[in-house]
Amino acid sequence: MADTSRRDLLVAGSAAAAAAIMTDTPPAAAQAGPAPIFAVPATTIPIAGEQGVFPVRRIYCIGRNYAAHAIERGSDPNREPPFFFQKPTDAIQNVAVGEVADHPYPSLTKNYHHEVELVAALKSGGTNIPVDSALDHVYGYALGLDMTRRDLQNGMAAEKKPWEIGKSFDHAAVIGPIHPVSKVGHFTKGAISLAVNGTVRQNSDLTKMIWSVAEQIAKLSEAFELKAGDIIYSGTPENVGPVVKGDVLLCKLEGLPDMSIKIV
Repeated sequence: MADTSRRDLLVAGSAAAAAAIMTDTPPAAAQAGPAPIFAVPATTIPIAGEQGVFPVRRIYCIGRNYAAHAIERGSDPNREPPFFFQKPTDAIQNVAVGEVADHPYPSLTKNYHHEVELVAALKSGGTNIPVDSALDHVYGYALGLDMTRRDLQNGMAAEKKPWEIGKSFDHAAVIGPIHPVSKVGHFTKGAISLAVNGTVRQNSDLTKMIWSVAEQIAKLSEAFELKAGDIIYSGTPENVGPVVKGDVLLCKLEGLPDMSIKIV
């Protein structure tokens, strides 16, 4: 009886151990799935007054969205269909309120231009979004600078080649904190300006945009599926111009804090 009892106990113990393995330990394949070979930092933008940050998925920019700027760039401003380009997400340079952030003068260019803009940040998206509901997808707004290597842009355009190299480079998307719509509302009007070393260069109003933010979202969603985390640089007023090392830029948008950088 003793031998039988020991044998029964061993069998029962083995069965229990097997059951534990089957129920508590996942298969090796489930334990170790595909893993990144190195970490890629996420791009985020601070949110004013919040602990959380806004994760950036894509950066869209609209070109020639103020009539006077369209004219100075040799285009017809009579509501021609808007065109868009993109910047890489890691082109973001965050600038805190009250800070004068160092902004490195980029390589390859001798004609580096400023373009001050309103930026819309999306909390949701979709395709073929109607204009009348487009603003429902906006989480908040920020003040931004679409920095441009103008000589490279113009040179590539003259050769009928893509001019991405003039727009998409490190630190090319300067931006202040995002301000939630729940606190600042939607920006359909308001003075926007940029000064270099205290001299105002760009000075306009959001009412002079050819395509509103709602229209931009609707048009973009015809070509792309917009999603949460997308941001849209909504175009710049006239009098874009060059900056050099040592210049201090001060950007203003009625309803948002100022933003400032120094070219270094």
